[in-house]
Amino acid sequence: MSSRTRRTGLLALVSYALLLGQQGLDAWVNQSPWFIWALKLAPLLLFLPGMYRDNLRSYIWLCFVATMYFMVLVLRIFAQPDNPLVITGLVAVVLMFTSAMLYVRWRARDLKAAAAKPENEP
Repeated sequence: MSSRTRRTGLLALVSYALLLGQQGLDAWVNQSPWFIWALKLAPLLLFLPGMYRDNLRSYIWLCFVATMYFMVLVLRIFAQPDNPLVITGLVAVVLMFTSAMLYVRWRARDLKAAAAKPENEP
């Protein structure tokens, strides 16, 4: 795995954790009931096992789900432009989407190159 792929994957995981924490903190600050917690956190937590196994499809689907969070956070940034929690969530979701898509692209190239290399070559 190339160093840029590794760094991008790490950035995707860090921004994923940041978004997960932001969503949990937002639910806690707003004293949301349990089903709101579940609606905020469950879609993100579904992809954690696949990300742990380095499943590229999990990263791809995470990007689709990230668009939902992006839409909600853009609406909230217009309603609460000075709220640092909303700004943090918006930055985290944009970073997560971008880094996850780049990770999928570069990791797929790395895997394809590794599969094309003959067994005898170092």
